[in-house]
Amino acid sequence: MAEENNKDKAKPAADKKETAKPAAKAAKAKKEKPPKLEDKPFSEFIQEHYLPTLKEAIKAEGIEDVDLSFVQQGVPIEGANQNEPCWQVVGKWQGGDRSFNIYFPEGDIKGQKAFSYATYGNTPSTLESFMIDERRVNLELLVMYTIQRLNAQKWLARN
Repeated sequence: MAEENNKDKAKPAADKKETAKPAAKAAKAKKEKPPKLEDKPFSEFIQEHYLPTLKEAIKAEGIEDVDLSFVQQGVPIEGANQNEPCWQVVGKWQGGDRSFNIYFPEGDIKGQKAFSYATYGNTPSTLESFMIDERRVNLELLVMYTIQRLNAQKWLARN
């Protein structure tokens, strides 16, 4: 009889372990975080997240007619190899009187980036480095630095 009691006691313990395993798996599943926006494919990140967020940030600065596009084309600066395509975010407003480009030569937000601007339909004359000191690049920083750079031209707010 003592053996039967021990067997009965052993069974509930085994049942507890079996029920604990699915609960542990469910807890692990809850802890898994969705992938970061910045880990999405480059093109998807730019088109689905960066461009809409940047457009809203520029509108918040009072620019209503901004046109943003994402293209792969040569760098429109004299001396640059215009035959070598480079991913670019191109922004224009005031009927094209103000424009800027953000270049992603490596096709990666974590890679090198550059910036240029032009006025009144002219081609940009200078290619400037952009976000070179940032170790971490995310959507918020990319938008903030773009707004900061446009504001440096005094295009968004008067100082």
